[in-house]
Amino acid sequence: MSQGSDVTSLMQMLGGTRRPRELEPIGVIDIGSNSVRLVVYEGAVRSPTPLFNEKVLCGLGRTVATTGRLGAEPIERTIQALTRFKAVARVLKVKTLKAFATAAVRDAADGPAFIARAEKACGVKIEILSGKREAELAAEGIRMGFQDPDGFAGDLGGGSLELIDIGGQALNEAITLPLGGLRLIDQTGGKIDDAVKLADAQLEKINWLVKGKGRPFYAVGGTWRALAKLHMEQTHYPLRIMQGYTVATRDAIEFCELVRRTKKIASLPGIEEVARARREALPYGALVLERLLRQLQPSCVIFSVHGVREGLLFSLLPPHERNKDPLLSFCEEFARQRSRSLSHALELCDWTDQLFDKNGIDETPEERRLRHAACLVSDIGWRVHPDYRGEQSLDKIAHAGMSGVDHPGRIFLGLTIYFRHAGAQGTGTDGLPEQLLARIDRRMLKRARIVGGALRAAHMISIGMPGVIDETRLTYRGDKLILTLPKQHADLDGERLRRRFESLAAVLGRVGEIRIVN
Repeated sequence: MSQGSDVTSLMQMLGGTRRPRELEPIGVIDIGSNSVRLVVYEGAVRSPTPLFNEKVLCGLGRTVATTGRLGAEPIERTIQALTRFKAVARVLKVKTLKAFATAAVRDAADGPAFIARAEKACGVKIEILSGKREAELAAEGIRMGFQDPDGFAGDLGGGSLELIDIGGQALNEAITLPLGGLRLIDQTGGKIDDAVKLADAQLEKINWLVKGKGRPFYAVGGTWRALAKLHMEQTHYPLRIMQGYTVATRDAIEFCELVRRTKKIASLPGIEEVARARREALPYGALVLERLLRQLQPSCVIFSVHGVREGLLFSLLPPHERNKDPLLSFCEEFARQRSRSLSHALELCDWTDQLFDKNGIDETPEERRLRHAACLVSDIGWRVHPDYRGEQSLDKIAHAGMSGVDHPGRIFLGLTIYFRHAGAQGTGTDGLPEQLLARIDRRMLKRARIVGGALRAAHMISIGMPGVIDETRLTYRGDKLILTLPKQHADLDGERLRRRFESLAAVLGRVGEIRIVN
């Protein structure tokens, strides 16, 4: 059996092109109202890996609301950070360096004078983003990090809140509001009850928020990510990945209200996981999210590490990269770097398709996508000691820097590769974290066992090398699952392969049979 239309289809989702081995790094400097950050990405690709990421909490927007000016000390801290960022970019040989500034700089009377100094410090022109432009880039960041997002996105900074309606490929209504954490602290003199009134007054003016009802809300920004981290700590969440972390709307409102009403932030359980410089703005970020969710009534809150910076990078991608599937793009590169053969990983996608044909197990398009992703990363643990491949692959995949997948999907991928390595001892759930298992349903757990069992048998046939598995065939006949080996590969048959294939058949409720044909 040769690689057929399914692998061709997969390659089309991946973009039909191979990522070059040498990419040209791209750097983005984000001069925000609270933090100043440099992120250097490996290149202009669909699922980029940051090569460098540094943040300095300068507080540029701390006094803009009351004085109309950037503070002298924050300006000096920012200039020092930008001077270092320029040197870092030089060391990393960054030829494309983009820089932008947001609410604090665009609103401050001394913003133009600051920009003149800042451009000399970082060595590049700095774009002062309008509120609309900032909202649009935040939406593009959501597109970078999620597969076909459809909902509202909100980006909370120190000086402003940007809201935008993402409808498929269209960007709809957008607005910027003076509801940043530092601005609220400055404007109210630290009186949080007054900040609640200000937030309500601003949000009540927006008549199109009703369009967010029942749709996801994507939360962007450092303060909201800090809130999510605190929520993870308090709920003992089993993963430590922010991207795609999802909270039910009612739970998010209750948690935000708890944080807002807490008199001493330092007393909150898990607060040590939040940077000290972030803690002051935390109650204000909580109140803005709480009041927004009450107005918006979304289906859930999904936290994103992708925002304006990633949106800017996404806007620089050529069309063929933007159109790639973010999850499969990441898994393809992961396989290229960590597996014995990317070609073999692609063959596995085609080979496992046979288990899910019209006579086999039904699957949704999303389940098929996750199965193909599992095939791509099935061999990333081959260098690990055999006794630990299952556990280490599970941890590595569940916490990988992938996007385009929710947390149950991450857990499915990790468990699939765990079962691919764990074998008989992996047919149960002993030794697996209970909180991890609680995050996926029975259907996904069973599919993880099936796909893991198929990968385990396949690797025993091919030894992880291309050009073998695609010459074998899987078929159903009555209560049997039949593996057909061509005569030239007959010597690969053996006791261990039969045990693995019988285990796969058993998970499917079938009897396994291996046949040799001329």
